[in-house]
Amino acid sequence: MTMATTLVPLLFCLVLLLPPIFLVAQAQPSDHNVTVGASHSANDSNSPWLVSSSGDFAFGFQHPVEEDKDLFLLSIWYAKIPEKTIVWFANGDKPAPRGSKVELTDRGLVLTAPNGSEIWKTESLNGTAAFAIIKDTGNLVLQDRNLDSNAWESFNDPRDTLLPLQIMERGGLLSSRLSGKSFSKGKFQLRLLQDGNLVLNSINLPTDHYESYFETKTNGDNSNTSSPGLRLVFLKSGEMYVLRENNSKFILTSDQGSLAGQLYYRATLDFDGVFTLYSHGKASSGDESWTAFLLRPENICDSVFQTTSGPCGFNSICTLEKKRPVCTCPTGYSLLDPNDQYGSCKPDFIQGCEEDELSATKDLYKFEVLSNIDWPFTDYMQFKPFTEEQCRQSCIEDCMCAVAISRLEDGVYTCWKKKLPLSNGRVPNDANGLKALLKVRKDNSSVLGPPFLNPGTKKQNNLSLMGTVLLSVSAFLILVLLGVLYLGFSIYQKKLKRYQRIPDRFGDTNLLCFAYEELEKATNGFKEELGRGAFGIVYKGDISMSSTALVAVKMLTSIVPDSDKEFENEVNVIGQTHHKNLVRLLGFCKEGPQRLLVYEYMSNGTLASFLFADSKPTWKKRIQIALGIARGLLYLHEECSTQIIHCDIKPQNILLDDNYNARISDFGLAKLLAMNQSRTHTAIRGTKGYVAAEWFRNMPITAKVDVYSFGVLLLEIICCRRSVNMESHIEEQVILSDWAYDCYKEGMLDSLVEYDEEALDDKKMLERLVMVALWCIQEDPSLRPIMRKVTHMLEGVVEVLVPPCPFPYATSEFYSLSSVP
Repeated sequence: MTMATTLVPLLFCLVLLLPPIFLVAQAQPSDHNVTVGASHSANDSNSPWLVSSSGDFAFGFQHPVEEDKDLFLLSIWYAKIPEKTIVWFANGDKPAPRGSKVELTDRGLVLTAPNGSEIWKTESLNGTAAFAIIKDTGNLVLQDRNLDSNAWESFNDPRDTLLPLQIMERGGLLSSRLSGKSFSKGKFQLRLLQDGNLVLNSINLPTDHYESYFETKTNGDNSNTSSPGLRLVFLKSGEMYVLRENNSKFILTSDQGSLAGQLYYRATLDFDGVFTLYSHGKASSGDESWTAFLLRPENICDSVFQTTSGPCGFNSICTLEKKRPVCTCPTGYSLLDPNDQYGSCKPDFIQGCEEDELSATKDLYKFEVLSNIDWPFTDYMQFKPFTEEQCRQSCIEDCMCAVAISRLEDGVYTCWKKKLPLSNGRVPNDANGLKALLKVRKDNSSVLGPPFLNPGTKKQNNLSLMGTVLLSVSAFLILVLLGVLYLGFSIYQKKLKRYQRIPDRFGDTNLLCFAYEELEKATNGFKEELGRGAFGIVYKGDISMSSTALVAVKMLTSIVPDSDKEFENEVNVIGQTHHKNLVRLLGFCKEGPQRLLVYEYMSNGTLASFLFADSKPTWKKRIQIALGIARGLLYLHEECSTQIIHCDIKPQNILLDDNYNARISDFGLAKLLAMNQSRTHTAIRGTKGYVAAEWFRNMPITAKVDVYSFGVLLLEIICCRRSVNMESHIEEQVILSDWAYDCYKEGMLDSLVEYDEEALDDKKMLERLVMVALWCIQEDPSLRPIMRKVTHMLEGVVEVLVPPCPFPYATSEFYSLSSVP
């Protein structure tokens, strides 16, 4: 055998071994790539995990907000620019806490929190990952094990930015950030549609409703005189264009010539909705910032947004400053969220037909004149010819009119009347001769009102004549009440073991005074327990009055100052109330140390046992119960002679009668307010999970604490689950209010109700109930509606506006507290 014939098999074997050897060589870890099994932790070092070979780009953890050093964003950024410019990020909607870890597995990148829960992972892998590398283009690539393709790359999963050599195919999109400091998804998108048209659109979160405000019109036409767009191309030279199917170009920006090699480029859809091409010198000094030289649209304030608010929120005015939108609130209005300058504005006064009618003063409003300002899409009436003075008078007499626009054109005046909320405030291109007559309340008064119109806290004005009268009437009623109580107490002292019925007066206004022995006998020695609370136990009994009737007897378990006060509260409060959605108090016993209350018996028990049973109650029945509770609270807050704040609304304190009508019970913690009093300071009352934020912040307590508790209860009724479920295996679902807002924001109400078919068949009502609940649980009490408005929203009488995030501040403090008596 010759040497040649011997070497051939050996060479063949070596060739077979080459791919594995090559793979091992390629997969060796370095600054530019990492292999499967490698990981990187979020900490203060801020050292990148990967750096491109040119050093231009880095991949690792950055702080999304400099003020919060305990949250981290897995991201790609320009490494050589002092200003850390992030061009791609993984977990924008859920920043990672300190100590989180990203690991490369054969299934891709996985980001986990310190407790092991998964925060983010790469989706739609095309193969099995072998190693990760960041290219000089800024593209993060997971290389497939076979080395013939990429298993995943960041260029195919963009966020708000495109980089040179990154191509957007049909169906691709960029999503803006929510704000300058938030990396959550915002309300603007850049999309290359399937028909080839490149569009900028707003998205009406949490729905999928799109509205375009800029387009290249590269979708072709029926005559084939133009070819549809195929892809969006971004070259290293800074040139950007839509490439058509016939290879012609729709130019967005031209080649930058000889300067191109000296500049970094990026194209970002900014949070204000403007798609901007930026450049930055590669050899620049540290204080240089990015330069914007392409903006689409050139004037976003002038773009048409008919179904959304545009770059600025409702009731605001959009103007251009250095070609960027600037949002301001008109006179008499202020930001709904002081930290969001692009958000909606709220009136610093109350305007409404009911409120105006109840006001003792009739000359309530004045006009602020704004030249060349218009809100073009909120007209509800137009008059022509109509002078400016007629326009003013018509608006001042119309309780729905918030602003009137008067304009002189060709010698003829036209008047447009507009109502809140005002959208797309701007300076029109043809604004000559246009005046906005903004109606503002003269005394700037502020009272509790509907959710969108609630003003911030203002100094109380001097008591009006009506206030003085109310104060006098309240004082008189209090004296009468004290006299009645004193008389009743004197009569009671004369009775020892027998109870005194007031002849022929039992029913609407008089309570029975029972002897302890009689109640002991009626309950068979307090044998059958129906339930228990912080102060007492409730027993079932039957007692002879005009006939034998089933009753529920509540025995206070300890005689301490608080429980004795509870007893007096409950007798005083329920004894004066008469409403079909309140439990009826029949009588009481106050004998020596014994304190008992006798109620009518509710055959279907508590809402808690009904709601959290194995089978869900029907959707129709749950709506009926929610409406009943709302109407009962409305009665307590507004229709009693003395306003009553219940302070402990929860499922255990809602009883159900024979027809499953909701009855509010357990008034032991209730707070009574005088007729001229709308707020009070008092010790913390209520039950964890249902307690409003103001209890913990030394703020005045108003009826809004009941509104908050009702909002939590309404979510429980909608979902048939408890407000706090520590047994949930999914962290996001532990706190119901958090989970409900997330589902609403993401359009996942089907998941919120666990795909309840009855609820989903009534989708509009479901969405209405969730929105009302989110308004009720606003952390800021001034944003919560009063119960009258809540009831109207539930009944569909008034429109429910899109609620803001209910908890812009940390709320974990509320859930960590135990029940408070």
